Amino acid sequence: MPRHPSRPAQEALTLAPVAITASCFRDKFGVPRQPGLTRHARAELVIQPPFDREDAFRGLETASHLWLTFQFHEAVRAEWRPVVRPPRLGGNRKMGVFASRSPFRPNSLGLSVVRNEGLIRRGNQLVLKISDHDLIDGTPILDIKPYLPFADAVPGATLGWADAPPTERWPVVFLADAEAQLAALPPEQYPDLRPLIEDVVAYDPRPSFRRGRDEARIYGAHLYDLNVRFRFVNDHSEKRVEVLTVC
Repeated sequence: MPRHPSRPAQEALTLAPVAITASCFRDKFGVPRQPGLTRHARAELVIQPPFDREDAFRGLETASHLWLTFQFHEAVRAEWRPVVRPPRLGGNRKMGVFASRSPFRPNSLGLSVVRNEGLIRRGNQLVLKISDHDLIDGTPILDIKPYLPFADAVPGATLGWADAPPTERWPVVFLADAEAQLAALPPEQYPDLRPLIEDVVAYDPRPSFRRGRDEARIYGAHLYDLNVRFRFVNDHSEKRVEVLTVC
């Protein structure tokens, strides 16, 4: 068979986002490192013209889960590196970028499985609601596909260095100020906020080099329009995450 000539290296593939994400995660810190780890994370994909037609989503209501191809828009760099340090390996072991799920990739593309919560029309906007996601606010969605259980779930598939999901969770304690602030927030505006906070902080979102070194430090994660402040406490007999304020 004749070989097709390769494209010039300088030729760029132009992609138009089909949707922009409106997410409960407002910045990178605190976002789960994989989808599904934060069960209570919710987002809306605001479908962009000319793709905002119900016909383009006909039949998608039967899919419980979706594949999203997106851009790590806050991780775009002028140059790429062939090796990365996955957090799963403690940040001190190098792996090839194509053997990892690192956001620092040649084309800055990501892939996530999310739960489909339904399509709605809100005024002039067509919105696809999702949950169990790992997308920050403003993430451009480049494609949406249904998850096919018979094809996409491969029994016996292995990776080696990350076969099992992370299971260690820090116990989470809400201090008095945080409890009072949570009680004053309207639940319809902040759905599942308490379990969302628990999921975010329990898996320890700190960079690997920070862990075990700065339990006195206070961290903040932006969820919705709130700043959740918390600290890690490890007195050798007990370890916990203390949520200080939610405001």
